[in-house]
Order: sequence, then structure tokens, then C-alpha cells
Amino acid sequence: MPEGPSLVILRDEAQSFVGRTVVAVEGNSSKIDIQRLRGQRIRSIRSWGKHLLIELDGFALRVHFMLFGSYRINELRDSPPRLSLQFEPGELNFYACSLAWIEQPLAEVYDWRSDIMSEHWSPARALKKLRAMPGTLVCDAVLDQTVFAGAGNIFKNEVLFRTRIHPLSQVGALSPYKLRELVTQMRAYGGEFLAWKQAHVLRQHWLAHTRAICPRCRIPFSRGHLGRTQRRSFFCERCQKRYVLPGSG
Repeated sequence: MPEGPSLVILRDEAQSFVGRTVVAVEGNSSKIDIQRLRGQRIRSIRSWGKHLLIELDGFALRVHFMLFGSYRINELRDSPPRLSLQFEPGELNFYACSLAWIEQPLAEVYDWRSDIMSEHWSPARALKKLRAMPGTLVCDAVLDQTVFAGAGNIFKNEVLFRTRIHPLSQVGALSPYKLRELVTQMRAYGGEFLAWKQAHVLRQHWLAHTRAICPRCRIPFSRGHLGRTQRRSFFCERCQKRYVLPGSG
């Protein structure tokens, strides 16, 4: 699943289409009438978390890439696109994604303070939301898009390893220092993720995600589909401490 930094890259690459008019629309979407986009002028292209937002006159299109979505700019894949926006010249193609209309102003739908890649990101707001979910497992909390919009499984595994927090820890059991460290590192990792992704070296910097051996302890990582989200976790039972609330076992 594309994570927030990947959406920032797409958003920036697509800025050349802002101010231009869609001259033709194609695609195999059956959920919305994509022909509504024909003849529309692109007013802005923004990102929030894992959503790409194409703003037009009076409405916007939300593109969510789900688990296997992708895009191509000025080229096509072998498979048919979910949506193809054609310009003179150029084209913007989306694959295996979810499309939806947003009829309200984007500011009424999205809280930019929750987007870890946004200049409006608010660590204080993230801390407040975390404190309101004390019994939540950390592996679920870091994937909660209302707290860390844009964070995905790579963020989860890498940041929990950095901060030495076991994924089955409970949010309310973390000390104030540890909670602040978690929020700080989520934001910091977003910037590093973006830089590494742009340089095509992201995988080379993974310390835990999909890895077999803990680079600190030199023992095998534990693996499992943990928490409510059931996303894959890679973690070290020795150096990542499990924090639990009293009476939780």
C-alpha cells in the first residue's frame, strides 16, 4: 500500500497538470461516473495521508490506492487503468485504486494537522488523540489514520524498532517520554522515508520491515499478523519492550 511519502511524490510529480483541462476520460471504474471529469479544469492536486485529492470547480476527486494501487504519468501499464485523465499533451493514469467524489470543500473533510507529511502537522494533537486510547495496542495506534494520516506498515515496523517498543504494547502504558518519542519519530521517519524513496534506496534502509535478523541483538525477529489491523509485524522480543497496563497481563 502506498504510504504518505509516496503520495507526496505523486502529488509533486502531477503539479504540471494543475490549471489544465481534461480533454478525455477513460477507465474501467464502475463506482462513479468518471465522465464528469471531462472538460473540467484541474484547480489543485493535493495529498492527505494516503489520499490523492484532485480539486476541480465545486467538487474534488479522491484517489485511494488501497493495497495494490499504482499510477503512471504520460505512460500506460499493460493492464487497463481504473481512471485515465488525458490532456493536451500528457496523461495521468491510475490503477487498482478506489475513486470517490468529495462535494464539500476539502478543508471541511480533511484535518491537515493529522497528516504526518503536512506542514500543518500537529504533534500536540497526535499526543492528545493517543492519550484518549489507552487500551489500544501500539501496532494499531500507529496505523490509525485519524492520528497518523499517511503512516503504513513500513512506518509501524521501523518506528517501533527505532523506539524499542514492542508492537503489542498498550498506548496507555507508555510513559509521557516514550509517547512523545513515538510521535517525534513518526514525523522524523516520514521525512527520511521521502528522501530515501526519492533516491530509490528506501529498502536499503529498512532495519526491521521484512527483515529476518535484529541488527541490534543478532537474533531472529519475531513475526506475526498482530492487533485489530492484522498487518504484518517484524519485531525483536529482546530489545523491544512490551508495555502493558496494570492488570492487563
